[in-house]
Amino acid sequence: MAETTTTTVQAPRDESTEVTQPPSRRKGIIIAVVAVLALAGLGFWWRSTYYEDTDDAQINGHLIQMSARIAGQVIHVDVNENQQVKKGDPIAELDPRDYEVAVENAKAALASAQAAAAAANVNVPITSINTGSNLTSAGADVTAATASISQAQSQLAAAHAQVIQAEANSLKAQQDLERYKPLVEKDVISKQQYDAAVASADAAKATVDSAHANERAAADGVRVASEKAMQAQAQLKYAQTGPQQVAAQSARAKQALAQVAQAQAQLDQANLNLSYTKIVAPAAGIITRKSVEINQNVSTGQNLLTLVSLEDLWVTANFKETQLKHMSAGQHVEISVDATGKSYNGHVTQIGGATGSVLSLFPPENATGNYVKVVQRLPVRIDFDDLAKEDPNHALRPGLSVEPKVRVKP
Repeated sequence: MAETTTTTVQAPRDESTEVTQPPSRRKGIIIAVVAVLALAGLGFWWRSTYYEDTDDAQINGHLIQMSARIAGQVIHVDVNENQQVKKGDPIAELDPRDYEVAVENAKAALASAQAAAAAANVNVPITSINTGSNLTSAGADVTAATASISQAQSQLAAAHAQVIQAEANSLKAQQDLERYKPLVEKDVISKQQYDAAVASADAAKATVDSAHANERAAADGVRVASEKAMQAQAQLKYAQTGPQQVAAQSARAKQALAQVAQAQAQLDQANLNLSYTKIVAPAAGIITRKSVEINQNVSTGQNLLTLVSLEDLWVTANFKETQLKHMSAGQHVEISVDATGKSYNGHVTQIGGATGSVLSLFPPENATGNYVKVVQRLPVRIDFDDLAKEDPNHALRPGLSVEPKVRVKP
């Protein structure tokens, strides 16, 4: 079989129709491409060297559990679910009547304690003056009683002397009577003289009885004077306890003042309890999980709702441990928020004390001995620089995802 040979004839190239690129334009394109690649490489190097970022971050805030500080019945509820409130706005109100009565009772107790304290304080100088006067009077009474004893003893001695004298006179009169008796029988003396002797003897005997009576009275006077002296001594001893009495009265005055302070504290507590009947928002935020209703009886500490605070917000960013080499507190952070599409300024506040795996409920355990190194993440707290200025409408919410970029090198 004969081979068939095919010959292709190439037409001559028409160089007049070919477009040739100018050398300068091609060179410019190449330079532009190289410049873009260089800028991209420089940007990547700049970012990897001077910045650290992560997408494992979210906004955190305070979830305030609002509860009743006293027991009572709800008479008014001022908020609804997901309502935004400001600091100091009313949340709910409890029936205040019981606590108003408690305030009035505490006021009355305080007034009574103040009156008692005033009287006790007035009695302190009065007691001091009275005890001083009593001491002076008791000393004078002791002196007078001592003088009375001396006088009574002198009177007793005089009475005793009168007794002796009367007895001597009575004895002489009796002896004279005995001598006159035989003489009158013999009519040596007259009957009249004898009767006079008898009368004189009887008078002397009566004088003796009178002298004895005076002596007994004088002895009684001595005893009475002695008893008065003992009484004066007792009164003097009691008067000498004046400083102790003044101290006791001063202690009672201080006790009364302490009771005033106690009554004032009870009034303050009653006023506090009355103020607790009005429940207000402790911070600006949004009402969630509301469970309080009108006519509901609540107890102390019972949870009524949750207030999501919108004022004190911060970012918790979980950085890899390989990103923390140059990171420290105070470094500037640019925070990008997906929900608002804006960027906010912040700064690193602190770096967590342990990794997330260690702080988890069930930390990992390597009991088999096989170890695989896993890059750990550490929580880093980032605070906003001026949240009130950058977020005046409180668009940020706890739980929103953010992307912080930390400037780790100046």
